[in-house]
Amino acid sequence: MPRLNNIDPTTGTCAGADLLNGPLKAKQINIYKGLAAHPTLFEAFMAWGKGSKAGGLTPSEGEVVQLLAAEKFHCAYCTAAHTKIASGMGLSDDDCANIRRRTSDDPKTQALINFTAESLDTFGNVSDETLAAFMDAGFNTEAAIEVAAGISIMTFTSYYNHINDTVVDFPEPTTV
Repeated sequence: MPRLNNIDPTTGTCAGADLLNGPLKAKQINIYKGLAAHPTLFEAFMAWGKGSKAGGLTPSEGEVVQLLAAEKFHCAYCTAAHTKIASGMGLSDDDCANIRRRTSDDPKTQALINFTAESLDTFGNVSDETLAAFMDAGFNTEAAIEVAAGISIMTFTSYYNHINDTVVDFPEPTTV
């Protein structure tokens, strides 16, 4: 049960309910119902999320970042949500579990995993060698920036979900 106020889009009459019943009508998931209690911040969060996906990473590569960060932050809600999103992009449950274990058979994905994992573990203080391997795998400056942005988004949502105790409304992913 959520510990903070959440907006019910069927009965709410506030700005947050307007967001849920307007642009987010098809996405009335529990985290959004909670964030809608602070509509100004919710709109800024949505804009940051959209802006952080500027093409440096493919959508599925962006989900690699999200899955790694969700695992690092022990966020059951984010892990379930991003496993569901990744599966819609062609990643299997096994792929998602392996990413969360920090492994991939694909060398480019492994370079992304290594860069993201080291970024998470060292608060962004990645080694020259890890950065070079990331770039040598075909990534660029924009991709590195998007990794940092993806981690920032997951930091916020994980902390929020822990504080709120957001009820998971996605299928439970494979345990790693």
